[in-house]
Amino acid sequence: MESIQADRLVKAYGKVRALDELSFGVPTGTVFGLLGPNGAGKSTAVKILTTLSRPDGGNARVAGIDVRKNPDQVRAAIGCVTQKISVDPQATGRENLLLHGALYGMSRRQLRLRAGELMARFDLAEAADRQARTYSGGMQRKLDVAMGLIHRPRVLFLDEPTTGLDPEARAAMWTEIARLAAEEGLTILLTTHYLEEADKLAGALAIVDRGKVVTTGSPDELKSQLRGDAIVAELVDSQGIPQAEEALRRVHGAREITTAGRVLRARVDDGAAAVPAVLAALDAAGVKVGAITVARPSLDDVYLRHTGRTFEEVAA
Repeated sequence: MESIQADRLVKAYGKVRALDELSFGVPTGTVFGLLGPNGAGKSTAVKILTTLSRPDGGNARVAGIDVRKNPDQVRAAIGCVTQKISVDPQATGRENLLLHGALYGMSRRQLRLRAGELMARFDLAEAADRQARTYSGGMQRKLDVAMGLIHRPRVLFLDEPTTGLDPEARAAMWTEIARLAAEEGLTILLTTHYLEEADKLAGALAIVDRGKVVTTGSPDELKSQLRGDAIVAELVDSQGIPQAEEALRRVHGAREITTAGRVLRARVDDGAAAVPAVLAALDAAGVKVGAITVARPSLDDVYLRHTGRTFEEVAA
């Protein structure tokens, strides 16, 4: 059974087509990642699925409910943590939770119990009665997630939940997200542009580029489709790129050759064995190499395979 179904969603802002017939499904009880660079359409998709925006075309269902026909029912069934922290800085952590729960019609007794449970779960109990403005960024983000869980939703949306957090706070948030999925059986849709985050947390994911889903599967499944290793050669200067490409095409087994700036990439069956041949070919072509590395397939390689660009190129 799928808790989220997006079918050919279209959304345009003027001449910009943010979603271009985007489709995917999220099985119940899984952490599903929408992975893509900034501007790929991830947040627009979340706005539609959480009823904050209406699509120009296509359909969507969340928790079995049509987002167009019954938006109020969808809102009651979901929790949503947006990119921008929604905590009231003047209220205490406890007051933030009580106010948020009251919006869902929870009784005072239910609220007190649930708020205490969540403050303890997110290690915020000692700070429960402090104003949220005194919290660190990581603590505020934890409180934000707790607010999204106050009414025990069936589906939780986390839109770029670790953006702006330091590495320690990001790792702590990853731990909490994994615990939520394992212990509470929630369906979680996570949007992110962090490759490591998607690889670590998502049981399944969809890679989004320019408003379209370009591929879906588990991180391991997607990486396993890329046979062999990636060789990345950083040249001394970009003027040697044409000669380098031509030289690499003559190396036995080299394929999927791409370039960006001074960086040359290719896929080979055995990276360690291919490095000497690659270096010899580039040297014979008069191309100077500053550094060369070999790596197993990554989600960045998957993105490159399906879009012709790496995440680093898009970010730049």
